[in-house]
Amino acid sequence: MQRTPLETVKQSVGPLMQAASSGLVVAAHGRRFLVRAGDATFYDCVVRGKRADLACGDQVSFRPTGDNGGVIEATLPRQTLLLRAAVHRQKLIAANLTQLAILVAPEPSFSDELVARALVAAEDQGIACLIVLNKIDLPTADFARQQLAPFKAAGYPIIEISAKTDVSALHTLLLGNLTAFLGQSGMGKSTVVNALVPDAAAATREISHFLDSGRHTTTASRLYRLDERASIIDCPGIQEFGLAHLDPLRIARGFPEIRTLATRCRFNDCGHVTEPECAIKLAVANGRIHARRYALLLRLLTGSHTA
Repeated sequence: MQRTPLETVKQSVGPLMQAASSGLVVAAHGRRFLVRAGDATFYDCVVRGKRADLACGDQVSFRPTGDNGGVIEATLPRQTLLLRAAVHRQKLIAANLTQLAILVAPEPSFSDELVARALVAAEDQGIACLIVLNKIDLPTADFARQQLAPFKAAGYPIIEISAKTDVSALHTLLLGNLTAFLGQSGMGKSTVVNALVPDAAAATREISHFLDSGRHTTTASRLYRLDERASIIDCPGIQEFGLAHLDPLRIARGFPEIRTLATRCRFNDCGHVTEPECAIKLAVANGRIHARRYALLLRLLTGSHTA
């Protein structure tokens, strides 16, 4: 049977794209993104062009192509963008966050430098931060509290939970926010997410079905809705957090207690290392700034590109 002109076009270019729609990126796997449209329909999307600089939480404009596929054509302006960067590469973590929750636990041990790095990146974007100490039922919890003391002194809220029994203290702080959950592997992040979102496992299976990449789901960020006004983004476990995208001044400003006092330094561009009449060094000497926080600042200023 002879094909009509329209059928010939379909045969040569594939499914015709529909009118543009807007949606939210709820999962990111390499160059493929699961987008939730306003009517709660999911689309397995790719990006037009070679670059795929998208992250969970991005609002996008896309064109459905049929069979729940789509092509992302544009990213709407972001309010915030959390990322980590080494010298020659960067990794987008989440977009449009209002809050970052960093999960730590007594066991396995956590890196307070990694925590500091993530906090600096969030502070640079104006993202509110809190630290969640999980597994407080373990006998080593007091040691973890001591390790977090410098962060508490800097003004960061420390929320203590045992994810297997009660996460209500954390749940209250998530309301009205888009919060990313970040932490090293083994901190119990999956247990926390499952406690907050009872159908998280089912949602993950649904995402895997759309993206046909179930074996890679642990390396992908995923967005879950708690209610109409609150969502969380579950990020893969991290073991490093480079700050190559930030210059020394922005890194120093990422420490709120240092940012507050830096205006009192003799020099506007004070690096807080060897300069005379440095208000930060004076505050460390008199105990106003925790010595461990100052040591972390020096480590970040000298090694921000490598971790």
